[in-house]
Amino acid sequence: MEVRVATLEAVLIEDEQAVREAISQTLELGGFAVHACGSVEQAQPWLNPGFAGVIVTDVRLPGRSGLELLTQVVTLDPDLPVIVVTGHGDVSMAVDAMRAGAYDFIEKPFAAERLMETANRAQEKRSLILENRRLKAAWAAHPDMPSLIGQSAAIEKVRTMIRSVGPTMVDILVNGQTGSGKEVVARQLHVASGRQGPFVAINCGALPEAVFESEIFGHEAGAFTSAQKRRIGKLEYAKGGTVFLDEIESMPLALQVKLLRVLQERKLERLGGNEPIAIDCRIIAASKANLLQMSAQGSFREDLYYRIGVVSIDLPRLNERREDIPLLLAHFIQGAAIRYQRPLPQWTLVQMAQWQTRDWPGNVRELRNFADRLVLGVAEGVADLTVQDGGDVPSGISLPQQVDAYERMLITETLNASGGNVAIAADRLGLPKKTLYDKIKKYQLAVGKVQDRSE
Repeated sequence: MEVRVATLEAVLIEDEQAVREAISQTLELGGFAVHACGSVEQAQPWLNPGFAGVIVTDVRLPGRSGLELLTQVVTLDPDLPVIVVTGHGDVSMAVDAMRAGAYDFIEKPFAAERLMETANRAQEKRSLILENRRLKAAWAAHPDMPSLIGQSAAIEKVRTMIRSVGPTMVDILVNGQTGSGKEVVARQLHVASGRQGPFVAINCGALPEAVFESEIFGHEAGAFTSAQKRRIGKLEYAKGGTVFLDEIESMPLALQVKLLRVLQERKLERLGGNEPIAIDCRIIAASKANLLQMSAQGSFREDLYYRIGVVSIDLPRLNERREDIPLLLAHFIQGAAIRYQRPLPQWTLVQMAQWQTRDWPGNVRELRNFADRLVLGVAEGVADLTVQDGGDVPSGISLPQQVDAYERMLITETLNASGGNVAIAADRLGLPKKTLYDKIKKYQLAVGKVQDRSE
């Protein structure tokens, strides 16, 4: 799953020019791209289900009213947030608007901070809804493809590699510790390739050596005692698709020689057969070991290493991208809550801070299992955590809001500890400087205290 940074966008409908210009300026200073309109009719080009922003509208307008606009939007897309601006004394009208599906209402006159707080919340909700729709569509198209979640520089580098080499036919080696997501990356590469054949996963460490050759290359009838009929091997079966060889370091040396020849010639011979058979599959190998070091020790063929390692993708350990833990945990918890039909658990900022500093030897897989235990209420040590002053999260706060609250707190504390130096703070947080600036803007941190003294 690619996590995207939301674009702030707003349609503003206000007939009084001076007020329209003032509200536009407020929204623009808050980072919104504003489409300012004097009437509902002028706003029609942006009123569609794909609009990624929010709508801010006055109630009393020439032509169609703000309430009529609200009715149209609810029919068009009930998840498109509409912020209704009402005049003094129009409280009953505001109540009607909320009942009709408005996201919120603001009574004139209002402070700029009030508008920005509401607009940012509405934009966040809209971005989450559109992202969920995109994920559901992607899942429907590729139900077997797991998500690649995170915003860290390390995981963005992996995404860049997938986009770059995914559409090519080059064989790829994915390096990473147990549970770091090697198969996730392999499936992402398969989808990025556009190949229509199957994705065939083989765990080389789980296959007994006696059946390895038959499983990979296939066999003819009578090739050995129990071979009563011909069997198509995995490489042949994956025609037009991708073969994922996990734990390739476990492959017997004798079969490494045969695999090397198959990869070079793109032809194989079934066990007990003499006829060369062309194969049409892409090979993605994965290893948790240092294959080059194994080659030097004679336990892995060096020529096979260089054949499968034309392109290598190195996956970071979870403790090398700790800033992704809140996003990963929120994703896994939501999935587990649906899977087990249990309510979403709540956590505190103190608990999240402890989880981010915890050692995760099982990496993302261990974190996913931990999320399951949280949902089931059997996670070890959770009830014993001490909540410090100011660390509680009020009940009813959603997981994305908790994630953002923690992220905002962490950025603020790091900036303070860095003396307002953005470059130092970005380095301590493990973020690109531009990403940190985007987050400073998102959370409306005090601009006067945020400086870039890297020059």
